[in-house]
Amino acid sequence: MLTCYILDDERAAVEVLKRYVSDTPELILGGFSTHVLEAAQSLKERPVDLLFLDIEMPKLSGPQFMELYAQQTGVIFTTAYSDYALEGYERGVIDYLMKPITYSRFLKAVEKAQKQLSVIQVEPIPVSTPSNDDFIFVKTEHKGKFRKINLNDIVYVEGLKNYVSINTKQREQIVIYIGITELEAKLPSNRFVRVHRSYIIALDAVLSIDGNEIYLKDAPRIPTAGSYKDDLFRRLEHHFVQSKR
Repeated sequence: MLTCYILDDERAAVEVLKRYVSDTPELILGGFSTHVLEAAQSLKERPVDLLFLDIEMPKLSGPQFMELYAQQTGVIFTTAYSDYALEGYERGVIDYLMKPITYSRFLKAVEKAQKQLSVIQVEPIPVSTPSNDDFIFVKTEHKGKFRKINLNDIVYVEGLKNYVSINTKQREQIVIYIGITELEAKLPSNRFVRVHRSYIIALDAVLSIDGNEIYLKDAPRIPTAGSYKDDLFRRLEHHFVQSKR
């Protein structure tokens, strides 16, 4: 399943897409807006997997919004103008929907998004080989500088385009130039789990889960949904069973 957000300056267009999302079991609506700044704030606080984004909007165009606020999000452009199709594909968007959008065409775009954005695979636990080490060495944002990070200090990791921010119990943010998927492979899966396209958390840091939000020790709320959420519950159950042994 994918979490999604709708941004269109026309209320009628938003209502159509909301109905389509509601009728599509593979999608969870994370929010919607007709105002770009409101949408930007919402996506900052609660990132989603997929953004249905209008192109012609006041203040910021769809491509401008995508560049500023949706670099880590899959995007499907929605517009009444075919002139932007080439620009959309050059920017790496998943699909381009022409208004009026039919439900059948909407479903084809969602299917493409699922293929491109689906990164969670259901495998026997553990999904990666746990490390015997209690630390990792990472390359920092400073050229030629490497740093040792104790695994026990990591609360969560946030992906930021071509690099990640490791957030520790000491409230320190360590920026390293590595993709979040590459870092995920370095972390022992019996202690860490990917809960969103942009987040990895330490299982020991979890305090509670409320809907699609995870509450961690010494950290902000972290979003999760769909297959990520299912995997999180599986990992938590396995983790605490192992802890009691």
